[in-house]
Amino acid sequence: MPYQDVFDLFWKQVIESVEEGSFAKLTMAKTIGKPNLRNIFLRPVYSEGDFKVLLKLRYRSVDTEDIEKELTLEEALVVIKPHLKKSFSSVLLFTTTKDVTFKINKKGAGRITEGLPSLRSAMRAVNNIYRPE
Repeated sequence: MPYQDVFDLFWKQVIESVEEGSFAKLTMAKTIGKPNLRNIFLRPVYSEGDFKVLLKLRYRSVDTEDIEKELTLEEALVVIKPHLKKSFSSVLLFTTTKDVTFKINKKGAGRITEGLPSLRSAMRAVNNIYRPE
């Protein structure tokens, strides 16, 4: 199945984890080649009303400052989706109930696997400090 279709199924699990209150963190990993961008992270944020995430773009070069933005989940999707298959071949969703991994193989097919949770509680970002929920 093309990776875009599988990623849509993966993203539904991200949304479900937010709705259930089990979303802990999302990490884009397994870089393709040697891009300056090393990782992209999403962590839940304390905010008034709507659910928000702290999006962090971490770079390899010490000359490039990491970027942090507070976004809605939909805004974060717009930022991370263009990096699929171009910069990263896997996305890991950590929830308090399970870990979900999305991977793209060399042929462009996507796959989702699930495992036991790595995190017992969600770490929410507050003023750039991560605090357990």
